[in-house]
Amino acid sequence: MLDLTNIREELAQHYDLAPNPELAEAMSDTFAKMDRVVNPIDWARYAPYVAAINKLKKEKNAVILAHNYMTPQIYHGVADVVGDSLQLAIEATRVEADIIVQCGVHFMAETSKILNPAKIVLMPDMDAGCSLADAITAADIEEMRRQYPGAPVVTYVNTTAEVKAASDICCTSSNAAQIVAALDGDTIIMTPDQYLAQNVAKMVPQKRVVWYNGSCIVHEQYTAQDIREFREWNPGTRIITHPECPPEVVAEADYSGSTSGIIKYVNDEKPERAMLVTECSMASNIADSLPEVDFVGPCNMCPYMKMITLEKVLWTLHTGQTPVEVDEAVAGKARQAVERMIDMSKQLGL
Repeated sequence: MLDLTNIREELAQHYDLAPNPELAEAMSDTFAKMDRVVNPIDWARYAPYVAAINKLKKEKNAVILAHNYMTPQIYHGVADVVGDSLQLAIEATRVEADIIVQCGVHFMAETSKILNPAKIVLMPDMDAGCSLADAITAADIEEMRRQYPGAPVVTYVNTTAEVKAASDICCTSSNAAQIVAALDGDTIIMTPDQYLAQNVAKMVPQKRVVWYNGSCIVHEQYTAQDIREFREWNPGTRIITHPECPPEVVAEADYSGSTSGIIKYVNDEKPERAMLVTECSMASNIADSLPEVDFVGPCNMCPYMKMITLEKVLWTLHTGQTPVEVDEAVAGKARQAVERMIDMSKQLGL
């Protein structure tokens, strides 16, 4: 666990990180991207960190990859590339910088290292894990193979390098159905998200999809009754879900898709009111670019994603801690599964 007291003492010796209204005003163009969800007082606190991080990125030839679930001050303030798991995996293969800082959870940093073994990949907090990644091991994959001999294993990217290495191909929520449909064989094993697999099974009825019983702590909390009640209380609201939600929740929605799919849908449709049934930061990060949309309703916060803060991003860039390493024997096999996903996605036009 990071010692935040020591981190703050060290950073204070090198950077002026006191709230700075004058700097905040000078960085008003950046604030304009998030001023609907971040108040001016908080921006005066964030601005010194954003300025210091962006300066260090140039000095150290670093790039920041940030998932759509990052807080607005990271997403809009310091990220060079934002997106869902597929977008970040693809962009990780194009990075020319010497250093990658992964603003997301640990498996994402592993994926970047797998795809860029010669580059330094830094993780602001190694404890930022994932309930899905923790739910399954390589041994569990082998047990599934014994139960369904000959069936290809499609593994969600929300997994460790060892689990990816034990699989045939990876997928994300944005390409899972297309990949399953394109694979040979009547039976397809999907791991570890049971709800994503069940939703894919409905979309690809020509395949027999079997699954492992993992789930996401954010999306499994939603219920169909929650959605029905919210729709009754808020008629006319467009309800948009992530496919990691249970199938009965997805069935109640107007649209279901990956985080990138959700962003595209809202941008294209521009509903008057929208409820995003996913992680809290999704609506925050797109609110300012869509002033005509009123984002309403409940959301669930991912405690792991929220472990990544501006303070920790500055610390990891300042110190070079903590580099992510993946054993090359494992990385080589995992790389094949990830690259096969990327290649198939390109072939399918995704």
